[in-house]
Amino acid sequence: MKTLYLECKMGAAGDMLTAALLELLPDPDAFLKKLNGLGIPGVEYRREKTAKCGVAGTHISVLVHGEEEGHHQVEGHHRHHHSSPDRIEEIVKSLALPEKVRRDVLAVYGKIAQAESRVHGVPVSDIHFHEVGTMDAVADVTAVCLLMNELAPDEVVASPIHVGSGLVQCAHGILPVPAPATALLLEGIPTYGGTIEAELCTPTGAALLAYFTGCFGPMPLMKAEKIGYGFGKKDFPAANCVRAFFGESGEEKTDEVLELSCNVDDMTAEEIGFAVERLFEGGAREVYTVPIGMKKSRPGTLIRVMCREEEKEKMLRLLFCHTTTIGVREMKTKRYVLDRRIESRETPYGTVRCKISDGYGVVRVKPEYEDLARIAREKNLNLDGVKALLEEV
Repeated sequence: MKTLYLECKMGAAGDMLTAALLELLPDPDAFLKKLNGLGIPGVEYRREKTAKCGVAGTHISVLVHGEEEGHHQVEGHHRHHHSSPDRIEEIVKSLALPEKVRRDVLAVYGKIAQAESRVHGVPVSDIHFHEVGTMDAVADVTAVCLLMNELAPDEVVASPIHVGSGLVQCAHGILPVPAPATALLLEGIPTYGGTIEAELCTPTGAALLAYFTGCFGPMPLMKAEKIGYGFGKKDFPAANCVRAFFGESGEEKTDEVLELSCNVDDMTAEEIGFAVERLFEGGAREVYTVPIGMKKSRPGTLIRVMCREEEKEKMLRLLFCHTTTIGVREMKTKRYVLDRRIESRETPYGTVRCKISDGYGVVRVKPEYEDLARIAREKNLNLDGVKALLEEV
């Protein structure tokens, strides 16, 4: 199976994760062009080859209206554009993103909003983002979510996270490292400090790792096919980078998930649809509904959510908030999965990515929907017509 291992011995930030993952792609420049074509207001991504401690890698700069990421943070938070969760959602929904990536971006920001809400003791709707609410942070989160979608690893593992030590200047004053929101985002995740007095793990980096990483620990048994070095801007005695290993893992994968289920018979289709949307945005792995018969011969709906153990409490809150149920059932499910990988194939109609699944004597090849849809729009065909064209290639 395809495994992504993230080494966070110097913490993690959105730009470092972006740079490390970008180095894993066969054509980083083409992907950078895609990022700059998303339409994030005033944002420009720049890729720079650099080296620290004698090791070559990549640094990603995000310019907002021509100003480099972080410059205005140093000079003073009063110059920051403060954004509410609703404003960030509005921006993300306006971007040219696959729907899954859009959900991932909003779910990552949902994690940040929940942490900020707990830190400041106010409802999520009253949160006004500072560092994480600016366009550069939107750019970082969007880039990492899009890269994860492009790489499509079967599992993501990360090392324990070095958070740094000392004090950090935040919008509300001087606070200890890790900053309170970062500390909350890293709850349940192995972390450690050290002698380096700096904020090594940012809230954005913490939220991205918490969202995408399935487990934290040493590197699993794997054959690395590519290694990416994503450098931060600051210099320390140790190389300031996130290192990403991407390759094949030979270990049998047992994918254990929780299934949370409830039955309802007094919700409209619109209300159920909204509840499903909120569950996906909250980080659910899968949500589906099944029509059922209930007591007194009433037609009803079974709502089932698949999630990781660490997401259970959030999913329960969302189910009770957005459905009329008064009880939720829990069941642990163990499943066996085929190995999966993404291959890009050149055709007369452009590059088509194919998801290849194999194992247990089965091999399946499925073109990515977004690529089929693009060709269908360009050639004025339906999807079956595009599939027929590709079979002739």
